[in-house]
Amino acid sequence: MTKKQLVQEVIERLKKEYPDAGCTLDYDQAWKLLVSVRLAAQCTDARVNVVVEGLYEKYPDVEALAAAPVEDIERIVRPCGLGNSKARDISACMKLLHETYHDQVPKTFDELMTLPGVGRKSANLIMGDVFGKPAIVTDTHCIRLSNRIGLVDNEKDPKRVEMALWKIVPPEEGNELCHRLVYHGREVCTARTAPYCERCCLADICKKKGVQ
Repeated sequence: MTKKQLVQEVIERLKKEYPDAGCTLDYDQAWKLLVSVRLAAQCTDARVNVVVEGLYEKYPDVEALAAAPVEDIERIVRPCGLGNSKARDISACMKLLHETYHDQVPKTFDELMTLPGVGRKSANLIMGDVFGKPAIVTDTHCIRLSNRIGLVDNEKDPKRVEMALWKIVPPEEGNELCHRLVYHGREVCTARTAPYCERCCLADICKKKGVQ
C-alpha cells in the first residue's frame, strides 16, 4: 500500500469513527481563536475554554484587548501556564490587528504568520477552521499518529511533517483529518499510556501497532 493509499484509508475510517470532529477550542469570532490557540500551548483546550471566558468578559473585543495592560492579561491567563510570554504575544497580536487590520483577522497564510505568537500550526488552524481553506495542522497528536501509522517516517519536525502530509493528503481533506487525529490521539492512540490498539479502527493498517 502506498502512502497515498494508506492516508485515503485512514481518512475514510476516521470519518466513520469521528463524524463530527472539529476544533475543541470554543470561539465565535476569528480573533478569539487566535487568542485561544496561543493559550493552548502546553495547556488543555478544556482549561483554555474556561480561562478565556473571564478574559472576554473584561475585554470583549479586539480594541479593548489591545488596550489592556499586559499585566492584567497575564493575571487572567496565568492558569494556562507560561502566562508572561502568552500575555505579551496576545497583547502585541491584538495591537497589530487593531492598528493594521482594522480589528479583522487577515485572510492569507503569510499575513497570519506576521502576527506575534502565530506560527505555522496556528496559521493553518485559522486558514482551515475560519476561512475554509486547505490546511494541515501539525500538532503533537498529528505528528505522533502520522509517525505511528506510517504516513511519515521518523519525522518529528512540525514543518517537515506538514510538508510530507501535503504531498499525500487531498487538500480538501487536510483540515478535518487533523481534527480527527486529535480525537483519535486523545481517546485511542494515546501518548502517556500504551496506545489502545485492541480498539483502534486503524490497527490492521498501522505501521507501528503497539509501539509507544
